[in-house]
Amino acid sequence: MVYVAYGVSGLTGIVGTFFVKDHLDLSPEFLAALLFWAGIPWALKMPVGHVVDLIWRWKAALVWLGAAMIAASLLIMIGLIRHAEEMRAVMSAGNWFVLSSLLAPTGYMIQDSVADAMTVEAVPRADESGKPYDEQARKRMHTTMQTLGRVALIGGLALVAAANVYLFHGTENLSKEGKAALYADVYTAALVIPVLSVLGVILHRFLRHEREAVEKTPPNWAVLGGSLAFVAITLAVGLGGVAHAEEIIFAGSLAVILFLLWSLARELEPGARNVLVATAVVLFLYRAVPLTGDGSTWWMIEVLKFDEAFLAQLSLVTYALTLVGMFALRRFMAEHSIATIVVVLSVAAAVLALPAIGMFYGLHEWTAARTGGIVDARAIMLINTALESPLGQIAMIPMLAWIANSAPAYLKATFFAVMASFSNLALAASQLGTVYLNRAFVVKRGDYSELGALMIVAAVLTLALPLLAVAGVRLLRLRTA
Repeated sequence: MVYVAYGVSGLTGIVGTFFVKDHLDLSPEFLAALLFWAGIPWALKMPVGHVVDLIWRWKAALVWLGAAMIAASLLIMIGLIRHAEEMRAVMSAGNWFVLSSLLAPTGYMIQDSVADAMTVEAVPRADESGKPYDEQARKRMHTTMQTLGRVALIGGLALVAAANVYLFHGTENLSKEGKAALYADVYTAALVIPVLSVLGVILHRFLRHEREAVEKTPPNWAVLGGSLAFVAITLAVGLGGVAHAEEIIFAGSLAVILFLLWSLARELEPGARNVLVATAVVLFLYRAVPLTGDGSTWWMIEVLKFDEAFLAQLSLVTYALTLVGMFALRRFMAEHSIATIVVVLSVAAAVLALPAIGMFYGLHEWTAARTGGIVDARAIMLINTALESPLGQIAMIPMLAWIANSAPAYLKATFFAVMASFSNLALAASQLGTVYLNRAFVVKRGDYSELGALMIVAAVLTLALPLLAVAGVRLLRLRTA
């Protein structure tokens, strides 16, 4: 239910994009920096994950806390739309938006820490007769478990994508005030998200069954101390107005997480430790690839005339085909190494970036002129989305299965949280790279002259960074999971 609730959070994705574009004077560079800060709470999964291990019997309280933070974030957005003047009298709309953007991911992170640990617990280490499962059997079970978790998440996203298709049908005829009212209604409907997550806690009381006994987790002071150092660095730099705050926080976060990884790696056998290092490097650079930022979405809205209804249809196609792709490719994920999967996905992502680049230079006009208007910008984007849809989640499933399979039983939440923090820090690096790209290639509303070069550089980095990581691991004769 926590994963489903996180998926349903996609309900506000489209309205958030249009609300920021039409009502808040924020640049793509600022929004990319905000995404960096919004990603920082996910690095806090380290102390939260360890707390989950320490208070395992009372972990439901953390789900309730996360739900309260998510609800507060949604209520701020409802207030910004329906009671804008009263909200602006307290502080600026931009500051309210920043607060909302930080509350929600913190709430989701807290709930996610609990859910991740429960997916580790759900896979038994021995059969009914007490015989331990072999490594390959446990890898298959963890792959299935993590696939089911992604199915719950993507299922929630698909559900709200279908709802968005209905909600945004005919919105092109609405006035600006009418659209604002619709946005407020969507945010109000999204209050079902925290309710869904706590329903999981309630249902859990009726679905309990015997679990294998796990030794009590002692406090790991390296994890707690390192995490407190990370929080102190983040708050001091972020609130102190220090120059290059994002870079300082990223460097400090990376140092702390690497220290915690080293501390936990000592719990593993030497062979497993080497696999951890190689896999972590490949996944980090794969997820650290910079993106084009919000400017490309604005270009699609203003130049290609993609409205709310069409973006909702794209989302529905994306999530429906992602569900199909995850099941169709489950065997491929279970039987191939993460390095092989990353190479395949990186090549595919770079190739699938070409249609958008082509449309910037008029590809859709050329195809429309030769097909009687059938293959226009929307047709190209639909076909491209259909091909690209399953790729985003495919790399996640073997990564999560590997983390779950490697986690010691008494440190399941801690191990999962530290590894997930490292992976999420890669996303922060991606956002930092996105900021740099948007500084080098400036994109403004109505001025997209530099967007083409920005998309080309992003596509090249999408291919180059992961391939360099895999090549480096192979040269060092290391093996990935």
